[in-house]
Amino acid sequence: MSPTTGIIVPHPELASRIESICEELEREDWFSIIPRLWPNVKYVYSIMTGSMQPYLNKLRHYAGNLPLVSADYGSTESWIGVNVEPSSPPEKVTFAVIPTFSYFEFIPLHRSKPQTNDDFIEDDPVPLSQVKIGQEYEIILTTFTGLYRYRLGDVVEVIGFHKKTPKLNFICRRKLILTVNIDKNTEKDLHHANVAKRPGHYVIYWEIKGDVEEKVLGECCREMDASFVDHGYVVSRKTNSIGPLELCIVERGTFKKILEHFIGNGAALSQFKTPRCTSNQVLLRILNVCTMKRFYSTTYG
Repeated sequence: MSPTTGIIVPHPELASRIESICEELEREDWFSIIPRLWPNVKYVYSIMTGSMQPYLNKLRHYAGNLPLVSADYGSTESWIGVNVEPSSPPEKVTFAVIPTFSYFEFIPLHRSKPQTNDDFIEDDPVPLSQVKIGQEYEIILTTFTGLYRYRLGDVVEVIGFHKKTPKLNFICRRKLILTVNIDKNTEKDLHHANVAKRPGHYVIYWEIKGDVEEKVLGECCREMDASFVDHGYVVSRKTNSIGPLELCIVERGTFKKILEHFIGNGAALSQFKTPRCTSNQVLLRILNVCTMKRFYSTTYG
């Protein structure tokens, strides 16, 4: 854009330089593309916790040696905490609660017994000043904009204090505890579904850009199955109380169809989040109709 007229004008020299850089980067699998195209960048600032954590390795690949700074902890309803140690690796980031953002309460959570259907057993809520290190909680918000004792659904662990305010580590979203038999696996365990058959098993749906050899996909399926280290899951797999993990490769555009389904039923585009775990039969129908290949784990023979 011309600084004097404000009109967009071509820059052949800049375009040629970008093209040359991209040709070189393509041969290197786009390693360090961010600092190569933006040489003055100092760091990458983004959401890198929770459901975004699986993308860290790819982001590091693109960022090269640039520091990765995890954004502060917020939600649609309210900001919650800030990252007071921005130099910490994203995997170890914690968030210090800012008491003036909202009025905060915390529901103490305890892992439920294997035979129960609930993901956690709850105690009575406690105020910000009474939380304990090492305890997991669900956050409750009372906001200045009118929400009263709103259950956020986020499960966090108090890992320390910054001055007198607790520092939180995000664990998972509630009701996303995966369980088929007596196992308890969170989204954090999966990072790494619906019992339609007997024995029940997990079904993972992947939408992949480009072609991948079936041998590689089969190995991915086995590796995912082996990543569930919960004792109940391992025992159940060995005794065939839980069936082999199933990896489904869906056609390009499948998750866009899910977005379109939500938007068509009145959801706001700005608030849409791709479901990580679902038993919604409409969504499952979309996923299954669009499945091109299926792989079953052989981890436990």
